[in-house]
Amino acid sequence: MRMTALFPGSFDPVTLGHTDIIDRAAALFDRLVVAVMVNNSKRGAFTADERVRLIEKCVGKHKNVEERSYDGLLIDLFKTSGCSVIVRGLRNCAEFEFETQYAHAFKKTDARMETLFMPSAPERAFISSGMAKEVAAFGGDLHLLLPDVIINEVNEKFFGRAVDGNNS
Repeated sequence: MRMTALFPGSFDPVTLGHTDIIDRAAALFDRLVVAVMVNNSKRGAFTADERVRLIEKCVGKHKNVEERSYDGLLIDLFKTSGCSVIVRGLRNCAEFEFETQYAHAFKKTDARMETLFMPSAPERAFISSGMAKEVAAFGGDLHLLLPDVIINEVNEKFFGRAVDGNNS
């Protein structure tokens, strides 16, 4: 039986924490759908298409990973994608509490919806997209937060040009 997992998130932008979860989930499942979820009530730093493209640059080595954006309910994407499990990365206990509530709600809505929690690698547990955007906004060094292949694009988004980022 082929197993497909769904890894949803905002990925605004994709971080080293995200790519760690993607790498590990891609090794476990036959197919991994990485879904940039669109929340029309929030304006991200990057458009959904830009976020998908950044993810593609970071995880293109995986032939079993599919990147896409989705504007709708996660449960609907789960049903239409042929997924058997939702993957969620956890950095801390607070995220566990939050994500557990969603996992219970998903399971109550559709008994087939299983959630797999993957703890962040300890060296990545402090990383968040919000932190990366703040560091980028001040021209700081993004090498501990973002994959190298997207750092110039992130800096260009914030400054209209690549920034060295080693001056912080």
